[in-house]
Amino acid sequence: MVPNPLHLALQNTLRLVEPLVQAVDADLGRPVEKFHSGKVWTGPAAKLFDEQLAQFRSRVRASGDRILSDLHQALARTPQQVTEEEATTIRSRYDLP
Repeated sequence: MVPNPLHLALQNTLRLVEPLVQAVDADLGRPVEKFHSGKVWTGPAAKLFDEQLAQFRSRVRASGDRILSDLHQALARTPQQVTEEEATTIRSRYDLP
């Protein structure tokens, strides 16, 4: 048995994507919090913008969570070890090193 190249690729992808998802959430979180404080901009247009920004952040957060969940599930379903023949097939099928 040898390491499964798909399992390794999924691990690497998760290590790459997870910090990016967290960074996007943090980058959207700061403006949302500032707008909620009421010190940045006030009035009806500000309230509408604040609501839209909060909805956008919510959608982005949900999308990031789904991406990470899908990667974790795929990783959990993918065996860590496969035969050499299976590893060769996987490398060829997914164009992996």
